[in-house]
Amino acid sequence: MNRQLSPGLLLAADGGNSKTDVAVIGADGTVLGRARGLGFRPQVVGTEAAMEVLSELRAQALDAAGLPRRTTADGIAAFLSGADLPHEVRELRQAVAARGWATAQHVDNDTFAVLRAGATRPWGVAVVCGTGINCVGVAPDGRSSGFLALGQLSGDWGGGFDLGAAALWHAARDENGRGPRTALRAAVTGHFGLDSVAEVALALRRGHLAELRLSELCPAVFVCCDQGDPTAAALVDRLADEVSGMALSVLRRLDLGSHNADRPDAGQQEVEVVLGGSILAARHPRLLDRVTGRLADAAPAARPVVSTAPPLLGAALAALDLRPGTDGTRAAEARLRAGIR
Repeated sequence: MNRQLSPGLLLAADGGNSKTDVAVIGADGTVLGRARGLGFRPQVVGTEAAMEVLSELRAQALDAAGLPRRTTADGIAAFLSGADLPHEVRELRQAVAARGWATAQHVDNDTFAVLRAGATRPWGVAVVCGTGINCVGVAPDGRSSGFLALGQLSGDWGGGFDLGAAALWHAARDENGRGPRTALRAAVTGHFGLDSVAEVALALRRGHLAELRLSELCPAVFVCCDQGDPTAAALVDRLADEVSGMALSVLRRLDLGSHNADRPDAGQQEVEVVLGGSILAARHPRLLDRVTGRLADAAPAARPVVSTAPPLLGAALAALDLRPGTDGTRAAEARLRAGIR
């Protein structure tokens, strides 16, 4: 297919597990067209099938902008789920480049989109706590750091699924007499409309309930915590320690946020720690107070920022950074932030 170069045009893509968003934007930050579709899941359907989802949404976004589907943009920033390991990132970068959608590209893990959207600068640290949990960081000099994000295999715990699974575990131990009494027992049975925790466990085992639905128990954990249940409170504290622990680990690796005798300028410079994802964005007081307190103790220059900005905004801002010879403008960034909410 012959492509038509469109100077000043940029593409932004946020490919999450549950949905994929694509936007066509102008160099001045104007949103020209958008499209939303299925999740980007190369780890489930394979890279080619996942790329077809992205390709169709790009076409729809160009249609919405009134532009030919053969248009080649100046740049594309695509932050994609499934880009966790180095070889996965390389494969997705190659897949995007092979399609010739843009002359310049920035392809990386979708957690970087949360960082770019929530921070006032292109660098900092971001922890995303939604269904799962992940953390990445970027230093002012461009160095980056993160985690394997393979769940328990790589030492990760946190997010809605893990919190819900832990609530079920404690509820089951209350019911069968191996653990302390907890309000989580009634919360679990009440949420799923079953008479016992054992029935919930069997429904999950038999496939009558999808395991992912365990994340639905998160609000109940916070409610039980607020009502003074010590088991629920301990789970909230554990989650806070995981969130802050991830952030502190990345801050240390990048020499950010704490006093450093060898690099005093880096250590004392304020660094934003973006807290994103549905669980952190809910702003539960006990959770956020504990996260903020641990960061303040160990990284005095870290400034926690709770962000509800959509990841697509982060991709759009990163696309703006790709403009040849520019780092974006305040006016263009402001226009993007107003146009993508």
